Amino acid sequence: MGPRSRERRAGAVQSTNDSSALSKSSLASRGYVDDAFASLLVPATARRAPLIHRGYYIRARAVSHCVHAFLRRTSACPDAPRAQILSLGAGSDSLYFRLKASGLLARAGVWEVDFLEVARRKAERIGETPELCALIGPFQRGSPESALCFESLDYRILGLDLRQLRQLDEALDAAGLAAAAPTLLLAEAVLTYLQPSSAAALIAWAARRFPNALFVLYEQTKPHDAFGQVMLQHFQQLNSPLHGLDLFPDVEAQRRRFLQAGWPACSAMDMNEFYRCFLPAEERLRVERLEPFDEFEEWHLKCAHYFILTASRGDALSQTPVLPPSEAFPRVDPASPSGLLAARVVTSGSQGSDLKRYGHASVLLSPGIVLSTGGFGEQEGRHCRVSTLHLFSKYRQAEWQSTRICGCGTGLQWDGRLYHTMTRLSDTRVLVLGGRLSPLSPALGALQLHLWKSEDNSTESLNVTVTKVGSDYTLSRWRHSATEVSYQNEKHLFVYGGRNVVEPALSDWHFLHVGTMAWVRIPVKGDAPEARHSHSACPWQEGALITGGLGAFEEPLKSIVFLRPISGGFLWESVDIQPRITPRYSHTSHVFSGQLLLVGGVWIHSSSVPGVTVINLSTGLSTEYQIDATSVPWPLMLHNHTSVLLPEEQQLLLFGGGGNCFSFGTYFNPHTVTLDLSSLGPEQ
Repeated sequence: MGPRSRERRAGAVQSTNDSSALSKSSLASRGYVDDAFASLLVPATARRAPLIHRGYYIRARAVSHCVHAFLRRTSACPDAPRAQILSLGAGSDSLYFRLKASGLLARAGVWEVDFLEVARRKAERIGETPELCALIGPFQRGSPESALCFESLDYRILGLDLRQLRQLDEALDAAGLAAAAPTLLLAEAVLTYLQPSSAAALIAWAARRFPNALFVLYEQTKPHDAFGQVMLQHFQQLNSPLHGLDLFPDVEAQRRRFLQAGWPACSAMDMNEFYRCFLPAEERLRVERLEPFDEFEEWHLKCAHYFILTASRGDALSQTPVLPPSEAFPRVDPASPSGLLAARVVTSGSQGSDLKRYGHASVLLSPGIVLSTGGFGEQEGRHCRVSTLHLFSKYRQAEWQSTRICGCGTGLQWDGRLYHTMTRLSDTRVLVLGGRLSPLSPALGALQLHLWKSEDNSTESLNVTVTKVGSDYTLSRWRHSATEVSYQNEKHLFVYGGRNVVEPALSDWHFLHVGTMAWVRIPVKGDAPEARHSHSACPWQEGALITGGLGAFEEPLKSIVFLRPISGGFLWESVDIQPRITPRYSHTSHVFSGQLLLVGGVWIHSSSVPGVTVINLSTGLSTEYQIDATSVPWPLMLHNHTSVLLPEEQQLLLFGGGGNCFSFGTYFNPHTVTLDLSSLGPEQ
């Protein structure tokens, strides 16, 4: 790499600091963290989305946990040397000011290192801000030829390149950083921007230089799954690629990296585990209620792709782990896969782009005819709530074809709802229940879709009439389920769970008599399952199988319950599964040949990627199958998707899927995909 290329790369990395600083300022302004200084260190303001706020919140809490643990331990020894915090790639972070204002630097100091331009800009910003100057006390600015850009009694800012270790070592010596004093080295999303050799040299240098130290690392992980691929592509497009993730692709590899580099003790965990184990329940509840939020899949996936690590040297800092393992977050890894289910693309080109969406609903109207509605996706070159309806058909064609259909006549237009349910009433009529327009705007009322063809009887001339059925309160929900069940030999819809503007998860259920379109009361006995949304539900033996979901405290559920028909009503029964399944949500499910199929989803208790779990409903035995996606364009995100079972063909059609991948952009699966179920065979 030539000098100009290195300069461009350094500039791109520095720009990530500017974006991060704005996000931290927005985070504080919304009340996630108490930080009066973040906004003073950036020249502009920006309002970030709730998902970005949550991501930066958990980062701030993890780093704060480690810093405060270090300061508590070093202050417990009054005879120990003055503690030191060395922040590598500090950028515009406000750590020093927060610690100073809290009175935590009486026996400690902070040294910050970043590119010279970043360091000088921060020093200038501080000098121009009276509130910051008053907190620091007497200070002086460095000379233009010096690496030391800012110096006070307990705060120094240095402009250095972390790849130049000799200059770094000399400049830190000159700035008063003592090798023997207890030292915390902090690297927030820094090492991953260095080439692996440079990062390894920095880790080894720190181990040699500081015999009594704690190294805190926060950065990305899991580059090989679908979300990880989107993450890598994002940083590549910013000209700041993530290095070393192929060499250290998971948390355990990162831990070994430090153990082998001269750090005797090391612990690490992803941010899902940190959030569940180190934040009190009342604090999690406070944060979860700060802003309207409905991007749970992306929140959990983001947390699965970032980790916090602490490595220590010296007895004083190694006796008790800063991040001890906790039984509050047990790992529940699925069983080893029993086989592969082949996936292949069934649409391509412009046909596939019609179905790039998530949060939609799909229903099989008749053999070879599938209707898909709503969701968030691509429409006319922009990302928005989808207003057009799509028919997926094999009518008169050997291959599946996608066709847009539009409202016609005096009926309503599709209202753009998502996370709704659709139920087939006949070959030409569909019932739509619930859904939302935004996390604060439920889609009130049911819709009935009437599909009809023009005289040539082709799908190309198909039309739809939309009529409103009612605005009953029970429909003010989304991420619920609606399952066809039978009571007294009559068809009913069992509407269960979901969430609404008030309740984070609902535990109630309602029965809709399909013939009269009236809500009716039917007795249900047994212990009711806990509240949930984003679960799956499918009919079985005239009842309903409910699987997984996300509970009221945003934790994935593992339970499988059966609403079993009994004389005079229904009975809740728990379904025992062995081996136990990994808790999950945002998946789909079907009963095929006496087996319950759980397709995709999101889980947080395992580092693996959900495939298809197959549960024999006669024996309760579960097996796992991986999806062979070698014939499908990668990445393939199997959450927020829909699936339609084609039992005669022994296939499963997968429509849409994807999500808003943190700050990395929105990703939609580009094609409709089919899974080959023939290897599952008939029930044994």
